[in-house]
Amino acid sequence: MAITAEQLTQVARLTLAAESLGAAVSAVRTTLPGLRVSSVDAMDMKHEEPALNIGERALFLMESDGHCWSVTRDPALAAGIVLTQKM
Repeated sequence: MAITAEQLTQVARLTLAAESLGAAVSAVRTTLPGLRVSSVDAMDMKHEEPALNIGERALFLMESDGHCWSVTRDPALAAGIVLTQKM
């Protein structure tokens, strides 16, 4: 499943408007129900480069081989996103 530029724009808008990281995840899940979205502590992603910096939050694109998840920079390979609150 690829993530489109339009979806990334929607995610960015929702994330900027949200009062908290949890609210951002909830808003994205509601607005884009087919998109896998999760949040983790920023420390869990400290060695990774975000695909987008959205205010005080970061967005990471995630790909999956069906079993394991890994970070990707390619939206065409992305099957979901992870949001973090910047440290």
